[in-house]
Amino acid sequence: MKRLDALRQEVLEANLALKEKNLIISTWGNVSVYDAESGVMIIKASGVPYDSMGLDDMVAVDRDGQVIDSAKRPSSDTPPHLYLYRHFAGEGVRSIVHTHSQYATIWAQSCLPLPCYGTTHADYFHGPVPCTRQMSDEEIRERYEENTGKVIVEALAHTNPIHTSAVLVASHGPFTWGKNPTDAVFHAEVLEYVAKMGLYNRLLTPDIVPAKESLSDKHYFRKFGPGAYYGQP
Repeated sequence: MKRLDALRQEVLEANLALKEKNLIISTWGNVSVYDAESGVMIIKASGVPYDSMGLDDMVAVDRDGQVIDSAKRPSSDTPPHLYLYRHFAGEGVRSIVHTHSQYATIWAQSCLPLPCYGTTHADYFHGPVPCTRQMSDEEIRERYEENTGKVIVEALAHTNPIHTSAVLVASHGPFTWGKNPTDAVFHAEVLEYVAKMGLYNRLLTPDIVPAKESLSDKHYFRKFGPGAYYGQP
């Protein structure tokens, strides 16, 4: 129980950080954290306003999505979060963020990937941020939320989810993740920042091309590669 209480506090703080960083309004977002040892995930309760959110609104569920010791419904996005942990936890993913932040959602609603136009993007995302395919009518009618997770995993089939820790769900919005809630929220913030820059790049230079791959690789791997040298040891 002490472990779950600590995780609830982490998830609450991460959810509140989304509001502080202007990445959400109303109830439009959620953060989860996954405890690999117990198989428990904690996520915000469904439809809870951020202005009145507390620890009791952080709901624990098991690997099958069954609620543990709470009378509240977990977020309706619980199935895609669980689906992503099933596929990405082995890579070290321990926290997931979903928002409808404005600029990232503009790209998602346009059903477009976000190209890497420069080193600001390359410092945190290796290559373009992919956009999922649109779901079929059947996928929307049946098991819609879980199928959201499915199309995300498909979109990242040939990508290391730690190196490209974000995706745009077509006609929907962004998901980001990380090794902890702080990383996952930070990636949501960076994604929104580069999505805004990418939109203005397109407006200023309609025929803009992505940054050279060698430059993108240099900036990403000098921070996160095996021979990383950016920052302090």
